[in-house]
Amino acid sequence: MPSYDVLNPQQQQAVTAPLRPTLVIAGPGSGKTRVLTHRIAYLIQHEHIPPASILAVTFTNKAAMEMRNRVDDLLAADGAPEKSGAVRLGTFHANCARILRREANALPFNHDFVIYDDSDQISLTRQISKDLGVDTKKFNPRKIHALISRAKNELVTAEYFPSDSYLMEITRRVFEQYEKRLLYNNALDFDDLLLWTVSLLRDAPLVQAKYREMYPHILVDEFQDTNTAQYALLSALTQPQPDLFVVGDPDQSIYRWRGADIRNVQRFKEDYPDAQTILLEQNYRSTQTILDAAMAVIDRNTNREVKKLFTDLGQGEPIYLQEAYDETDEARNVVDTVRRLTRKGDFQLGDIAVMYRTNAQSRPLEDAFFQAGLNYRLVGAQRFYGRREIKDIIAYLRITHNTRDEISLLRVINTPARGIGAKTIATLQEMSAQQDLPLADILQHIADEEPLMLNTFSSRAQRALAHFNYLWKDWRELSDSLPLAVLMDRILEDVRYQDFLEDGSEEGEERWANVLELRAAADEFADVGLGTFLEHVALVSDQDTLTEDQDAPTLLTLHAAKGLEFPVVIIIGLDDGVLPHMRSMDDPEAMAEERRLFYVGITRTMKRLYLFRAFRRRLGGSSGPTETSRFLRDLPLDLLEGDRPRRTSWHENAYKRTTRWEPPGSSQPASLRFRAGMRVRHASFGEGIVLQSEARQGDEEVTITFEDGRTKHLLASLAKLTILSEA
Repeated sequence: MPSYDVLNPQQQQAVTAPLRPTLVIAGPGSGKTRVLTHRIAYLIQHEHIPPASILAVTFTNKAAMEMRNRVDDLLAADGAPEKSGAVRLGTFHANCARILRREANALPFNHDFVIYDDSDQISLTRQISKDLGVDTKKFNPRKIHALISRAKNELVTAEYFPSDSYLMEITRRVFEQYEKRLLYNNALDFDDLLLWTVSLLRDAPLVQAKYREMYPHILVDEFQDTNTAQYALLSALTQPQPDLFVVGDPDQSIYRWRGADIRNVQRFKEDYPDAQTILLEQNYRSTQTILDAAMAVIDRNTNREVKKLFTDLGQGEPIYLQEAYDETDEARNVVDTVRRLTRKGDFQLGDIAVMYRTNAQSRPLEDAFFQAGLNYRLVGAQRFYGRREIKDIIAYLRITHNTRDEISLLRVINTPARGIGAKTIATLQEMSAQQDLPLADILQHIADEEPLMLNTFSSRAQRALAHFNYLWKDWRELSDSLPLAVLMDRILEDVRYQDFLEDGSEEGEERWANVLELRAAADEFADVGLGTFLEHVALVSDQDTLTEDQDAPTLLTLHAAKGLEFPVVIIIGLDDGVLPHMRSMDDPEAMAEERRLFYVGITRTMKRLYLFRAFRRRLGGSSGPTETSRFLRDLPLDLLEGDRPRRTSWHENAYKRTTRWEPPGSSQPASLRFRAGMRVRHASFGEGIVLQSEARQGDEEVTITFEDGRTKHLLASLAKLTILSEA
């Protein structure tokens, strides 16, 4: 028999709960997988439940495999590990696909249906949009598909899709054809797997009764991440008085943008008023200092089940807070911290994780690690310089620098789409080979309207090729006179790359943020030119700097960190506008999720936590002073070490860093009254330190960081500042 002595009292209560609705709210590191696997073993061994009548649902195949292995180990003690094989254990989508194939006779597709991935779905949406005469530049297919996906996750079909605006009407028309094309191709997308299964169970009482009888015992992992369709699926599968055992933590619900609905936890309590709620509060991962910090952050959220996390691992080290001048200084400090932690042998490089809010923040980190000669692993995203949008812009810069770079030319000649199709490109390549001329020369001949070219290409293709050649020639002429970042701005504007990326989705916004981060990198090479920048990029993106089996720090987003743990965690970018993200500022629900995201990051830590912020940061393409993340201000000061918000010495340290990293030649003109380092007083904001001052339309704009952590931009003529001490 499996031993239950390894379980703490709360875990034992959950594992041995009566066979009725049970909600287990599992704090981070509290052993939720242990509870789920012991619960399955308990049902089989103590309640004598046939394994085939147990359905356990996860969100990832990795989680399902881990649970399967653990259940095998538990049941092996009884000499019957094969019993776990009969348990139906898998993801929501895999279980739905299995049901749909089995019941295909009752559905408008057969059991051999294919499942379209993301790329297939976008391609189909784009083709339908073109067939309907929709302007795909104005109505991005990705945005249209995102609206379709969102509707399906809310169980809304094309027939009932609201068309209360022109965009929604266009989407409705595409949605109708999208559904027809899927069925014609005997295909489903990921959302269909849920939608069709719910529809089947609701509309076919005999089928519903069959599966309710087949799976009377249902367990759900990561319940806080379920969406409307997944909750409806569970409701359709369960009997009026079900044995429904769900485990999750509403405080770790961070996938709202993917449709996760934190309200499902409350719905569960309302739909099953006799449900038992059990809290798992003992943490087996982190020190008490880490847990106290996490609770100080998350307790600010309202309408939640309060947990008091505790551990037997001791108080542990204080949390270290460091404030850098800008993101470059921040990245260097991260590298210095990694070196310091590993120099004494207390930690290995692989023990350390660096986390951030958005993928674009990895660029300064990757550069800093490369310059320091340190390897790293990048999780949850491509390397910065390997991302599609970054490779696009670098390709534009490469053809501007070197007209014979035909690999880069072929990458961007129709990206974004400008009417130069695959057939036209193939013809270009054929002519280049036949005439032994570079593609650049062929394009110039087309632009010059040579007769042979006019007879080879359609007038539409010729106009598109000539226009591209005109832009390309213009960039080459400007490349010697314009600063690199300004040249990049010109290219981005000419090809309307921002419109191409920003499709209304979070992914589109992140991709544009990556482009702005590349522009920031280019700005750092203003004095050395395009060729040196491209050489730098080529070296940094060398794949030899990253191997799979190396002992190296892990770089990843906070979203990608969920479910992981590390002895040492470094979280960067703790500035308002970064974490919390600027998109959340006017949305209370989004702000609550940002707070949960920081909570998730903190609780990935086992022993040491380092927090970094910067006084200046590039946001939205421009650099300026930042304000300390409001989340940092929630941390009790007695948990912190290093730079501390709300203390005067913090501002003095800020001035020292500012002067240390001030670019050459940036000293303030003598005509300005205020200078960096001055201590001043404002009637409303109190005392502060001047970070910088500059002439602004006949006035003087002063940037000041005040003692309460706020940074303000004030006009000297209006602010009535009193100088307390000179710099």
